[in-house]
Amino acid sequence: MVAVKYTLDDFVHEMENLLATQPNNEKIFDRGSDYLSRLIANPDAIPERFRKPVGAGSRANHGSWLLHHSPDSGLLVTAVVWGPGDHAAPHDHRTWGMIGVMDNALTETRFRRVDDHRRDDWAQLERDRSAVVKPGEISLLIPEVDEIHQMDNFTDRPTVEIHVYGNDLRGLERVRYDLETGAVKQMMTEKYDNC
Repeated sequence: MVAVKYTLDDFVHEMENLLATQPNNEKIFDRGSDYLSRLIANPDAIPERFRKPVGAGSRANHGSWLLHHSPDSGLLVTAVVWGPGDHAAPHDHRTWGMIGVMDNALTETRFRRVDDHRRDDWAQLERDRSAVVKPGEISLLIPEVDEIHQMDNFTDRPTVEIHVYGNDLRGLERVRYDLETGAVKQMMTEKYDNC
C-alpha cells in the first residue's frame, strides 16, 4: 500500500477552511502550524523549480516563488530560497505569518523596537534572540508584537522555506531597519520571481 503524502493543495484547502472561520491569530498559529508542519515534511509537495534559486540576474542566488494567493481570504503561500551567504536586513511584515524550513537551515535573528515610535524615519532596535531554524521547524510572525527579524544563510547550500501570510506582500507597505544608523526605510514586495 502506498502512503498518501500531504500536498500543497491539501495545505491550501485546510488553511482556506480555517480562515473562513475568521479565527484569531492564536487559532491560526495553532492549527496552521500543524498544517504547515505536514507540508514541509514533504518536499515533493513543492515542484523542484520552486526549490532552487533563480540562477540569473541581480538576485541569482535567491528565489521568491508564488505558490498560492487568494484575494478573498488574503492567504499567501510562497517558497523562498536563500542561497549561500544570502542576507535580509531586519524588516517587519504587518500581517500574521508562518515560516517553515523545508530544506537546510537558516539563522533568524529577532528584534524588539525599543524607541517611543514617534518618528517614522528612525527606530532603535534591540536584539531579542537568534536561532538556527532547521528542517521541520516553524517561525511565527505576530504583527506589532514579534515580527521584526533578520535572515541569514551562513551555510554553503540553498535553504528552502515555505512562507505563509495573511496578506499578499505585493503592495503591502512595510519597513526595513538599519541597525547601525537607526534609519527606517519603506519597502514593498513588487513581484515574485515567477510572476
